[in-house]
Amino acid sequence: METINFPLRTEWPKLLQRPAIDTASLEQTVNEVLLDVQKNGDSAIKKFTLKFDKVQINELLVSEKEIIEAEDVCSLELKEAIQLAKNNIEKFHSSQKEEIKIIETAPGVKCWRRSVGIEKVGLYIPGGSAPLFSTILMLGVPAKLAGCKEIILCSPPDKEGKLNPAILYAAKLVGITKIYKIGGVQAIAAMAFGTESVPKVYKIFGPGNQYVTCAKQLVNKNGTAIDMPAGPSELAVIADETCVPAFVAADLLSQAEHGEDSQVILISTNEKILSEIKLEVFKQLEFLPRKITAAKALENSKAIIIKTISEAIDLINEYAPEHLIIACKNEEELAEKIINAGSIFLGNYSCESAGDYASGTNHALPTNGYAKAYSGVSLDSFVKKITVQKLTQQGINNIGSAIELMAEAEGLQAHKNAVTIRLNK
Repeated sequence: METINFPLRTEWPKLLQRPAIDTASLEQTVNEVLLDVQKNGDSAIKKFTLKFDKVQINELLVSEKEIIEAEDVCSLELKEAIQLAKNNIEKFHSSQKEEIKIIETAPGVKCWRRSVGIEKVGLYIPGGSAPLFSTILMLGVPAKLAGCKEIILCSPPDKEGKLNPAILYAAKLVGITKIYKIGGVQAIAAMAFGTESVPKVYKIFGPGNQYVTCAKQLVNKNGTAIDMPAGPSELAVIADETCVPAFVAADLLSQAEHGEDSQVILISTNEKILSEIKLEVFKQLEFLPRKITAAKALENSKAIIIKTISEAIDLINEYAPEHLIIACKNEEELAEKIINAGSIFLGNYSCESAGDYASGTNHALPTNGYAKAYSGVSLDSFVKKITVQKLTQQGINNIGSAIELMAEAEGLQAHKNAVTIRLNK
């Protein structure tokens, strides 16, 4: 984890670069899989599952029997933990429902907006070295609250052709019954184009590696909506003398263990605190089962000494992290100055893991600087907003002449006529 002392603002863009990948060769590889699945459907999916996941799958759809068996395998303690997380996520996302507000913009002119659930959505759940069953709660709960009529789920099978029992249990708990043993690019292709077994959806959600992210972006060009361009996980921490170094180190490692291409950034105005945190990082690293992965991620990571807390805030807004922990005094005041971040965690006890699992907020968040323009997943992600207006005779009389003048000025005579014919009546 490289330490940078007092970088100049002109050095920030280079300093804050994410780990680079060869996008040209990546897109070519991904596009070949997408086109094959689009053309050959299930047979292509089974071919790529054998090639990439090293398992022969005959039936892509998970059976009811497999779902029941998975529930029996999961421990009571795990099921209770998943239920607790679901309840909190449901509570937080339920609060995001909007009431219809009818606004009379002029006498006789009423306008309103209503939310309609996206009819068909697809959820992608990584299931390789880390089966992210928590993501099912993050996506499935708001999808159900939004009223999406068809929700399908794809996740890669293990070497025995099965899905992790916790994935199946979480899916059943939120009410998802169409679950497919499909991973990677082929899963995104199946949901985007549809196959003999997998229905086509209108919007795809879920995290994944660089191949999955690239596939989502490519199918988005062809008309399938996606939640956001989300890549490798990342975390930034601002820490001062009030932080607990061991806590901060644990948080940094919690993100570093996601993958070799993950990145963590530590920022402080206090050199002593920064050194203590770094010592804790390497002390705790030795005991992690995913030590090799985390160590690789730390090679992409930075510890930055900055002159003032104000500069630290500016640096964070430039970086636009997926996750931000503010382990400082006056943390709430500082948080108000953050304008670019996916999700913020305040104080010594707000570990990023809480947001990943059970506090209630959503962990599907923008990465790679997209937090400058994108929000994380919410209830709004699963709905469309349809505007409605109703004009009475009084209403068209009140605004009709203005519409006529504007339409004529734009050279759109038919638009003007649609008003004039009503005014003349």
